[in-house]
This record gives sequence, structure tokens and C-alpha cells, in this order.
Amino acid sequence: MTHPFLDLAPLSAARFASIEDRVARLLDTRQDVVIMQGEALLPLEGAIRAAAGPGTTALNVITGPYGQTFGDWLRDCGATVIDLAVPFHTAVTAAQIREAFAEHPAIDFVSLVHAEAATGNTNPVAEIGEVVREHGALFYLDAVASIGAEPVLPDAWGVDLCVIGAQKAMGGPAGVSAVSVSERAWTRMAANPRAPRRSYLSLLDWKERWVEGGRKALLHAPAQLEMLALEACVERIEAEGLETVMARHASAAAATRAGAVALGGGLEPYVYDAADAAPVATTLRTPPGVVASELVARALAGDPTLPLAAGGGALAEEMIRVNHYGGDATVGLVHGCLAALGSALAEKGLDVDQEGARRAVEGAWR
Repeated sequence: MTHPFLDLAPLSAARFASIEDRVARLLDTRQDVVIMQGEALLPLEGAIRAAAGPGTTALNVITGPYGQTFGDWLRDCGATVIDLAVPFHTAVTAAQIREAFAEHPAIDFVSLVHAEAATGNTNPVAEIGEVVREHGALFYLDAVASIGAEPVLPDAWGVDLCVIGAQKAMGGPAGVSAVSVSERAWTRMAANPRAPRRSYLSLLDWKERWVEGGRKALLHAPAQLEMLALEACVERIEAEGLETVMARHASAAAATRAGAVALGGGLEPYVYDAADAAPVATTLRTPPGVVASELVARALAGDPTLPLAAGGGALAEEMIRVNHYGGDATVGLVHGCLAALGSALAEKGLDVDQEGARRAVEGAWR
């Protein structure tokens, strides 16, 4: 008995390398791109542990929960960490980064999340990159949620370590991820005696045994199904056009914000300024007295397939997340989510305008 998912020829090194090349083109980068055989937390942690250690002074920007995690990893590596935290309903600015450098001139590493899907904000990486380059620091970027939803340009922005995952806006698999690595970053890793080696976390293993070996022999058996899914995902983006894919996400975000405001019932955008709002997902604040997790449960009772979720941790009290990414970045999906939320609010006795929300969504979609 055969099965299309099981009875496949082994994935060759050449095929693996060709998928890396396509991911590099997606990022418009000449840097080395390494596809890691695990979810994006693998290269996110591996890159920090490879590039940071005692003697590192890191500026860690916190605009959501992942920024908090990066600070923990950096401290565990022995780095001196300066946390720059901003309210989750906004974004960090290049001016704030510049001020941090002025106050702490020893900073030589900057960690930043591009888009925080968990909080719905996005940060101005191009402007921040200019400041980081001026001071010669290494720039580490989590672009897992932003890739496919908005531009991600490591070379143009001076990003030394750019980690992406396919499971959100790219509409692909979660089991593999990728990191682009600049020559400066490779040099920093090679000089770090604490950088992981002979480890699943090790980027240097990939550099020495894969990249420098001409990409002829893989380190270990690849995650074959996930690699083929990544290849198919990139093919689909290439066929639709990256600009078109990003435009769908931008439309979904604008339409969700406009529709939520028109819907009423006390629902409003969690990220105050639309310029700070991420295209990958829109977060909404519930009215006083309405618990977000309970409202989401009511909304999903009618259609459990809708990509609605309450915020994590304490945010479950006040935040709703509309995950309009990948195949869900459609006008129909936005209508469905807002209609379900409107019905849930109406069940609680709040006044909503479903038709007004529908018109606002149509008017905001581009």
C-alpha cells in the first residue's frame, strides 16, 4: 500500500539548496540563507546564542511577548541587556533607538521583532536599521509574522540576522524556518566561544558543513514533507506575486479596522495608530465589562473555523486577535469575523451595526 505523503524519494541536497535559493529571492538578499529543520523558535534562539555572550551589550526592544523572550535568552547567554519596552498598542521609533545608543554607547547588538502578531503592531525596521548601522551594532530581526504581509529586506535595511517562518502570511508549513546571515554575523559567531556547535541550535554547523561545503551534503535527514510544503508555498507566492500577496494582507488589515469601528458595540482597534498596525493580524479591544476570551468563545460557537483568538495571558481579558493571514487574507473572511463578533456583542445586549460594518469593509478593501 502506497501513500503520497510517505512513499517519496529522499530529498536531495540539490533540491534542498534550490529551495534555499528561492527563499533568498523572496527576501531579495545576497546573504547566506539557511533553512532550519524546525519551527522558527529554532533559528530565533540559535542565532542569539551564536552571536551573543559575555561582553555583548544588547539593546532588546520589547513590543510584545517575543521581545520579552529574546531578552531572557540574551541574559542566559551572559550578555548585558538593556530592555527598551514600549506599550503594546504602539510601535518603537527610530528616535527611541537613537536615544538608547546615546545613553548606552557600548550597545553592539540590537534585537527587534518586526511584526508582533500577538499584539498587532509593526515596527519601522528600515528607519531603525539606519540608526543601528550608524553605530555599527549587529542587527537581529524576527520577521516570522511579517514575511509575506509586508516588505522584509535584510540587505536594504542592514539586518544581519533575519529569521522567517512560513506558517503565517506565507500560508505555508510551521515545521521549517529560515535565517539569512550576513558576513558580519558569521564573523561574530565564529569569534564566540559559547556559540553552539554540534548542536541542533548550531548555525555554525550549517555554515561549516553545508554552506562552506558547497551545499553538497546535508547535516542530517531533512524534514522532507515540510521542505516540499515550503517549496510549494514559495511557488504559490511567486505565481500570485509577492506584491499582490502583501496587498491582500494590507487590505485585510485596513478593512478589519474600518469594519470594527463601524460595527460599534464598544469594539475598537487595540493598536491606536493605523501606521503602527501590522498587516498580518488585527487586534481589537473589547468594551469595558466584556471579557475578550468569552466574546471570542461566543463568536466561534457559530463557526469554529474563523481565525479569531483572545490575547494571551492577561491580554485575554481585553484583546481579540483577527488572524487574517495567508489564505485567510480575504474580504469574505473579514466579513465573517466581524459578523460573528457583532452577533456575540448583540447577545450581550450591546448595540451593533452589522450593515455599517459590511459597508466599511467593502469601502476599505483595495
